[in-house]
Amino acid sequence: MNTGCSIYLAGPTAVGKTDFAVLLAETLNGEIICVDSMTVYRALNIGTAKPSPQQRARITHHLVDVAELNQEFDAAQFCSRAEKAEHEIRSRGKIPIFCGGTGLYFKTYIHGLDPTPIRQIERRLELETWDLARLVARLKNLDPRAALTIDLHNPRRVIRAVEIVESNKRPLDESRLFWGHAAPLRRGLFYFLNRSREDLVPRIESRVEEMFKLGLVGETRSLIEQGLLQNRTACQAIGYRQVIEHLQGKLSLLAAIDLVKIKTRQYSKRQVTWFKTQIGIQQIDAMPGDSSKMILERMRKLVEKPPFIHPL
Repeated sequence: MNTGCSIYLAGPTAVGKTDFAVLLAETLNGEIICVDSMTVYRALNIGTAKPSPQQRARITHHLVDVAELNQEFDAAQFCSRAEKAEHEIRSRGKIPIFCGGTGLYFKTYIHGLDPTPIRQIERRLELETWDLARLVARLKNLDPRAALTIDLHNPRRVIRAVEIVESNKRPLDESRLFWGHAAPLRRGLFYFLNRSREDLVPRIESRVEEMFKLGLVGETRSLIEQGLLQNRTACQAIGYRQVIEHLQGKLSLLAAIDLVKIKTRQYSKRQVTWFKTQIGIQQIDAMPGDSSKMILERMRKLVEKPPFIHPL
């Protein structure tokens, strides 16, 4: 299997992305750029399911452990560091493989930084998970006149209209909105590794239980002493947030474990919903009991298609 393109590999938490990406990188002579908003922090280890030392010894991983706990890390910093890493990988004649589950980072990297404030980008990503009927209802409620003038069968236009009206707090026609989208900036092959819910949920629950066995509570206690609560992003991460509440006496340990499972399941469902709305992504279905080699064979058939410009 040969490809000169960058490869983007996304998927919900606990689907098996890291194991598969390591094998893929070995097969293609590649290096991995992690697309994850939490594994960038050096101190967050157990709760982020970072690539293991063994995996990192087999394949070079970029953008892991690049920020201190007292630093804020955002999409702009990710894009800058990821671009540098991609150039370095290519300079060695290798293939960049972007692997992770943070949709915002994928989107901003592929399209380039959006001048829209990050909060508005996050709202856009949220709207993209809504079904069309809900989007249309929201637009009609906000701006009935606009609902009469745009194509209500085009989700992207409805999303953009809702976003502009919410942001400007005025009717769409007063915002002088011009429809149209800039061409995507980066070429590549984009794959989404997925599993059935019946297969994924037990994997999620097993991962959560393993995190607690490995010492997530102790790690969180140590992180609080290092300033975890002052990092607005990190302290809200699933797993850490619930353990913080346990340490504060708000949750029993069993309740915290159960809540982490629930939040992780919900997050994985949002990941699947969002990535499936991105036209052009090729899905790779992993079956129960599949090894990474078996998944790779399934991917080979998809790679026969020519490279495309990713349309996120």
